[in-house]
Amino acid sequence: MGPPRREKRGGSIVPCVLLVEVGILGGTAALAYQLEFTDAFPVHVGGFFCRDPDYGRPYPGPPTLSRAPPALVYALVTAVPALTMAVGELLGRLGGSRGGRAPPPRWERLCDQGTPIRRLLRFLGVFSFGLLTTTIFANAGQVVLGTPAPHFLAVCRPNYSALGCAPPSGPPQPHFVPPGGSPCSGDPPAVEAARRAFPCKEAALGAYAGAFAGLYVTLAWRGGGSRLAKPAAVLGFAAPPFLLGALRVAEHRNSWGDVLGGFLCGTGIAAFLVTCVVGNFQNKEESGWGGAGEPPRAPQELPPPQPPLEEISVTQVRRAEFPAVT
Repeated sequence: MGPPRREKRGGSIVPCVLLVEVGILGGTAALAYQLEFTDAFPVHVGGFFCRDPDYGRPYPGPPTLSRAPPALVYALVTAVPALTMAVGELLGRLGGSRGGRAPPPRWERLCDQGTPIRRLLRFLGVFSFGLLTTTIFANAGQVVLGTPAPHFLAVCRPNYSALGCAPPSGPPQPHFVPPGGSPCSGDPPAVEAARRAFPCKEAALGAYAGAFAGLYVTLAWRGGGSRLAKPAAVLGFAAPPFLLGALRVAEHRNSWGDVLGGFLCGTGIAAFLVTCVVGNFQNKEESGWGGAGEPPRAPQELPPPQPPLEEISVTQVRRAEFPAVT
């Protein structure tokens, strides 16, 4: 007999999978950095109409003076879903999501092996990838479309007389300023930022974070208690993105179309990742929220087999030909 074969362990492919995932995250982060902080992809420069009321709102100031500055938005959309998933996996490990029932022995063994930590790392990895993807989609849409913001003319400060526009005291005559040349005399970085309005990146990131956290609570939480706890948590995650979008419109930094485009972008990416990538947060092999650690149910007993129809007919005929003697 030859030497016994060694069974291949599933853990041998873990380093390769981690390297691939880290490489994908690194490439996604590099692309997001190129779109956000460099001039590798120039913003599309389009024309505009003279004194267009849609772009004639007053300048609200730099983004740092907003009531929701970008630093605060980025911190919240990163920390809130991560903390939600960390608390959720911790409660799932402690057995709080099983309605107070004692976990089976298999649950205890899996917890000792660090399965909740692997689940948490996997969910955090998918969430980080989606966050970077949402940033890429939003920045790509802004760069390709070059849609002006509502305060574009206040930042651009065009020379209307040199462009051939009618004076403001005369009758309104729509005059289109074609792209090209240098129609703007304002600060170039501010003008470039004012051309990147659709879709609203802050609204997209807020919608993605709120939808991802809300879907996690909805699909992964199987705890008892009040029936209003889960809807209240989902509404709590959905309210801040809506308020953020309303604030962006009120400060004349974006229009409702820009905000709705950001909402659709972020919500769509979150729904795709939750449905197609993490499988609605369910895992049949590992324990966690969702009852995946429950022992398998015993198969149902099948009814006894019935005799064929021909045998039943023959038996009935014989009984009719030879009746029982009483």
